[in-house]
Amino acid sequence: MSSIRPTTEVPAPGGDDPALPARRPTTWRAVAVLVLVAAAAVIPLLGPSAALDGTGEAAAPGVTGVALLRTVLFAALCVQAGELFAARLSRRVPGAPSMNGPRSWSAYAPWAGFLAALGLASIVANGNLVPHALSDLDIAGLYGTRDGTLALLEVNAFVMAALCARSRRPATALAPLAAVVVAEALRAHPPAEHTAYLGSALTVVHLTCAALWVGGLLHVLRTLRRWRTTAPEAGAALLGLYARVAAVLLAALTATGVCSTLRRMPVGTVLDQLVTTAYGRTLLAKVILVAVVSVFALAARGRLRHGDLGAAYVPARAEVAALGVVVAVSAVLTALPLPIRWS
Repeated sequence: MSSIRPTTEVPAPGGDDPALPARRPTTWRAVAVLVLVAAAAVIPLLGPSAALDGTGEAAAPGVTGVALLRTVLFAALCVQAGELFAARLSRRVPGAPSMNGPRSWSAYAPWAGFLAALGLASIVANGNLVPHALSDLDIAGLYGTRDGTLALLEVNAFVMAALCARSRRPATALAPLAAVVVAEALRAHPPAEHTAYLGSALTVVHLTCAALWVGGLLHVLRTLRRWRTTAPEAGAALLGLYARVAAVLLAALTATGVCSTLRRMPVGTVLDQLVTTAYGRTLLAKVILVAVVSVFALAARGRLRHGDLGAAYVPARAEVAALGVVVAVSAVLTALPLPIRWS
């Protein structure tokens, strides 16, 4: 007699695993991804005009294009930095499968960041205007300006990050990714700004923590899907370890965000500018979204403490989706005119 077991006895992937909820059909997952991508595109395309409506402020030319490109840039940074961060956490989990991790996205994310950085550099090369032809670009002029130098630094850094991702030591990509973070921080705080270096330092910490939080959670959830049958206990330990680190990241994000806001808006003007300026409105939307994300995070951590990994997985997925929206809103924030600093 044949020793082959009937196919009906083989559990469907994820279907009979008590550790995680049953997997939805591939079609529904694809639809969900498309909806999230569409939402991420709609926010930078429509967000600036909605934020500016009725404020009397004038946006820089091409604000929607800048917001969209910076959304892609931030997303690429989050994916690769978060993957390296989560992979390091995975190695600290006892009994974790060493050869059963999710497929790396670091081979593709930095190229998306490269294209976004290249688009932003082309805008800088045209005097911060959207170019309509190659003849509009002054490539040589990029080397003579601070903004141009920072734009080129980001372009080259993403190329280096892509090459590092393909090397035997993908963790070396942290160096060029750190260069992107520093370049973004310096770009956001020109020398003419009051206490520019303090603002840049706050932005470095803020952007680093955000990238690790968003990208780390994304990779942790992808890892849990891979470990759902082979190592559910290790999956629960990984999510718990990430939760402890994420609490520190959220505290740092909150502290640096409050300090940065008070630098832009003195205490006596914050409430007024949060509703009367485009920057303030977008910042308020970001704060509300982060509060929603925190609720999802607390729900996931609470269920995890009760030993229910499957129940914790659902709010954790909602958390990472909401964080994707936060990334898009943050990109819009960088493209809007700065608020008036009333003294």
